[in-house]
Amino acid sequence: MRVLVTGGAGFIGSAVCRHFIRDLNHDVVVVDKLTYAGNLDSLRPVVSSARYAFEQLDICDAERLTAIFSKYQPDAVVHLAAETHVDRSISDSNVFVQTNVVGTFTLLEVSRAYLDQNRHVGREAFRFIHVSTDEVYGSLGKTGLFTETTPYDPSSPYSATKAASDHIARAWHRTYGLPVIISNCSNNYGPYQFPEKLIPLTVLNALHGQPLPIYGRGHNVRDWLYVDDHARALGLILEKGTPGETYNVGGRNEQRNIDVVKQICACLDELRSSNREHARFISYVTDRPGHDQRYAIDATKLETDLGWRAQQTFETGIKKTVRWYIEHSDWWTPLREKYRGERLGL
Repeated sequence: MRVLVTGGAGFIGSAVCRHFIRDLNHDVVVVDKLTYAGNLDSLRPVVSSARYAFEQLDICDAERLTAIFSKYQPDAVVHLAAETHVDRSISDSNVFVQTNVVGTFTLLEVSRAYLDQNRHVGREAFRFIHVSTDEVYGSLGKTGLFTETTPYDPSSPYSATKAASDHIARAWHRTYGLPVIISNCSNNYGPYQFPEKLIPLTVLNALHGQPLPIYGRGHNVRDWLYVDDHARALGLILEKGTPGETYNVGGRNEQRNIDVVKQICACLDELRSSNREHARFISYVTDRPGHDQRYAIDATKLETDLGWRAQQTFETGIKKTVRWYIEHSDWWTPLREKYRGERLGL
């Protein structure tokens, strides 16, 4: 297949592109605006492949998007382009509305026009995978899991814009017959993640002997998904998923934030034997406004219908992740010079 991947230079997007090119032999057209979180260095392992192409543009630009569809004639779209950091959405919600809502609408409309004007492409074979988040479901109590039928109840500007884009994508399937499939994933982690998120921020702060900030008491719970497991899930959804369906992608790895940070410190203690007791840098800070207490996904539908399983436990995945950041300072050092971990969203 020739797959157009929006946000392909981002954290999850670059993992998807690497997997699609190296493991699935798909041709990949990366479309990315290259905001602060987009990094072409994350695509370095596949940039020399004949199956790789890159186009820099904003997905709100319908005219240029139309030209790219005409140029490459894709068989599918995997839509990952989004503003994703909750703290940044609190500080500046406008860019989230533009990219996540208007950008998704624009991409859907361009895809619809492309299929209408190019009958040879085949509406039955074409796929539009809209990648979303479990945060659209709001917060869970101490028990229970999010399923594909859980009512939406977003808490932050970020999750509200993702919920809106989910509804728009679903409506474009029901009204226009666009072959849309929606996926909602839990918290991703792994190599190549911009160091504003909890895990890479904690690793890099610890490496530099800086405070490791924990919101509130650190008792908020997240289900953690290793990014390469997510990329495999999206490959299966693209191949076997049914248009109009939603698939939840979760790692079945629930962890309290404080325990995540402590496990990172333990990994660093083991891997950097000359500098132990990284946990002494842990500090507690004012909680995030509207901070959801717990997320946890029931991935039974994806596991049963498509045969996917997460390969990494949190213990194996976090050790791989910490080791990667230790060994790849060439990737994160330029980013660390631009963003040193200062608190956002206050």
